[in-house]
Amino acid sequence: MNVIFAEIDFRGQRSIKAIALALNMIIYNTGFTQDLTWFSSGNGGVVAAGPKASVQAGIDILAQGGNAVDGAVAVIFNLAVSEYGRFCIGGEAPFMFYNTNTGKVLVYNGMGSGPKDQSAIDWYYANGIPERGLKAATVPSAVSTCLTALEQQGTMTFEQVIAPTLTLLDSKEKTWYANLANTLRKLVETERNTTGNREQKIREARDRFYKGDIADELNDFYIHSGGLLRKADLESHVTFVEEPVSVKYRGYTVNKCNTWTQGAVLLQSLKLLENFDLKSMGFFSADYVHTITEAMKLAYADRDRYYGDPRFVKVPLKKLLSEKYARIRSPLVDMNHASQEIRPGDPYKMKATVNTGEYFPGDHGTTTCVVVDKWGNVVAATPSANPEYGICESLGIAHNTRLSSLNTQKGHPNSLEPGKRPRITLTPTIVLKNGKPILAMSVAGGDMQDQVGLQLLLGFIEFGKMPKDAVSLPRFMTYHTEDSFNPSPVAASRLFKIGALDIYPTDQSTIDNLKNRGHEINIVDNNIARPVMVYIDQATGISHAACHHLPTHGKYCAALNIPE
Repeated sequence: MNVIFAEIDFRGQRSIKAIALALNMIIYNTGFTQDLTWFSSGNGGVVAAGPKASVQAGIDILAQGGNAVDGAVAVIFNLAVSEYGRFCIGGEAPFMFYNTNTGKVLVYNGMGSGPKDQSAIDWYYANGIPERGLKAATVPSAVSTCLTALEQQGTMTFEQVIAPTLTLLDSKEKTWYANLANTLRKLVETERNTTGNREQKIREARDRFYKGDIADELNDFYIHSGGLLRKADLESHVTFVEEPVSVKYRGYTVNKCNTWTQGAVLLQSLKLLENFDLKSMGFFSADYVHTITEAMKLAYADRDRYYGDPRFVKVPLKKLLSEKYARIRSPLVDMNHASQEIRPGDPYKMKATVNTGEYFPGDHGTTTCVVVDKWGNVVAATPSANPEYGICESLGIAHNTRLSSLNTQKGHPNSLEPGKRPRITLTPTIVLKNGKPILAMSVAGGDMQDQVGLQLLLGFIEFGKMPKDAVSLPRFMTYHTEDSFNPSPVAASRLFKIGALDIYPTDQSTIDNLKNRGHEINIVDNNIARPVMVYIDQATGISHAACHHLPTHGKYCAALNIPE
């Protein structure tokens, strides 16, 4: 048995898939799955996500022989029910995948666009982008993201991965469960009735949602409910498969999504911080907190000035992430004083600050998902959708409100245009060492997501903080940024609060030191944001996962263990 498992682990041959499934079920049924808790380790795969039902859905799929993509898709669909209010079926889910066979990271662009019709865009410029309700919806993208990833990188059918979610919906705990279950079963029906291979069947199921009778019913709902999306927007939606954006830091390769997310702001922060000896400062010392905060202020100023949908705007990302630009910008960090200015740089002219046209920040609905399988494939995704949702009751489909992450400041890189995708805060992370995955993270928490992700990453790289400790350590966040959920046309009104810094928890001497440098300190009594973090031990093949674990909104992990 051990020989067969070694063959499966390191080769993953489809010819022995039936044996793999049988052996996995033996392991699963004889108790080698760990209990769901806030930390877990195993050599047969781990799931770190949201509520117990969704983590169990992912573990069930891994135990049945599914890979990380199969497991993650099961988790994400399940989160649309178990974590409703932080994510919904009509939401969005940036999805990163490390493929152990190719050694490459791919990004499935998990964001939908706004309406393509110019008259709809004109309405927003005349009336403003609402922050809630159906008019704030973009094209529902999570279904497409999941089914595209499942088709291209998964091994299971949609019917298999959706089974845990249908079981949850069949509990009929909420009135809308039955209608959503019926909608999902329509996709299963299409998959069953389509002639062709697994991939073709999944593609047809996806098309029924975006081009068939489900799209027709959504179109009628949009028209009669005052929404501005139309079937044409659904039909034209594509889940783009992209290369990640990455930088090297202290021998690690950190991968993020492109500038349709805020992900590159973490990479910019790393390039700035490469010019400082953080380790010598000591973990969570006043110098450490101050330096990271000031670097983030600079990186976020560039985010707010330059980032947008790269299919619509030319973002000078290569320059923004260059060592030369970081060397020019890093001297702006004054070790004695907290900056009270918004200071974007000029990557075109390689100047530390822009001379003219400067732009003068929110925890919303978001959940998390990280899955590692026994073959070493990794998925990090950040599903989200902010309420108040626009709900098509007949289909049980709630819609996101992500259009409010665009603005109506004409000429801004993140301004509303027909068919444009908003620059969102959702930002999964996969980190490689020697070309193999060593860390995967997902964080819920709006604009603070990459701030917390940065701190977890620095804690790991600079101080060796493993997930179980890292998710419980003190954290901080600066409000010296724009609010990514404020669609105002006036940049100054999008700001949170200059100089404000939340911190949890630390000693009074550190607080006093930071105040003396000019930080406006607010001590909070809860950990900031809600991360999940997985460390993959490249030597042993064991993955170690840990999650945010407050009594409310806690997240869970589980692992499979293959006996030696």
